[in-house]
Amino acid sequence: MNGLPAEMIDRWQDRAEPAPGEGQLYWHMLVGDNPDVVALATEAQHRLAPFSGLHMTPLAWLHMTVLIAGPASELSDEQIQQMAAVAGELLTDVPPPTVTVGKVLYHPEAIMLAARPPEALVSVLEAARKATQEVTGSSGRAGSKLPWTPHITIAYSIAHQPTGPIIDALGRSLPERKAQIRALSLVNQRGPERNWDWQPRATVRFEASP
Repeated sequence: MNGLPAEMIDRWQDRAEPAPGEGQLYWHMLVGDNPDVVALATEAQHRLAPFSGLHMTPLAWLHMTVLIAGPASELSDEQIQQMAAVAGELLTDVPPPTVTVGKVLYHPEAIMLAARPPEALVSVLEAARKATQEVTGSSGRAGSKLPWTPHITIAYSIAHQPTGPIIDALGRSLPERKAQIRALSLVNQRGPERNWDWQPRATVRFEASP
C-alpha cells in the first residue's frame, strides 16, 4: 500500500456484500474515542471534502481491522464470549500497544492512515487468530489479499477519478500523533458495508500502562 495509484475506483461496484440484517463478525481495534486519531481524521476528511467521489468513515467508527472471524449467523453468543475470553487470556501480559499515526496510504479503493510500527500490533493479530481457531475451528480470514498492514481508513472511494488532485490536497503525511490502543473488539457488521450498521458484541481491554 506504499505505491501511489493513478486512479481511484468504486470500491463497491462489483463487491459482494451481506444483505440487510446479515452480518460478518470482525475483530477490530476501535479508535473513535481517541482524540488524537479523531483530530487527524477530521483534518484529513476536511481536506478531502471537495471530492465528491469519496465516502467518509464516520468518526465514531474509526478502526483498525484485525481479522474476520466469520458469518455472525454461525457464531452463538456463547462462542463470541468464549473468543473474547481466550483473546483476553492471551493478551493478559501485553501492555496497551502504542502506534504512530500520520503517514497517509493511498489505495485505489481507499485512503488510510498507517499505524506504525506494525510489529507493535502483531500480538493482537495473533491473539485474534488463536482465539478464533480455538473456539470455531477456523483461524478466520484477512480483510485484504495484501499482507496485513495496520491502518485506519478515513475515506472509501465510490467513483472513478484521478488520484493526483486528491494527493495534492491531502499530501503524503499529516502531523504525527501517538495513539494508545485500549481494546480489541468483536463487532457484528450488518448489511452493506457503507451503511455502518455495527454492533459491538464483546470487548477485550488492555490493562492500563503503569
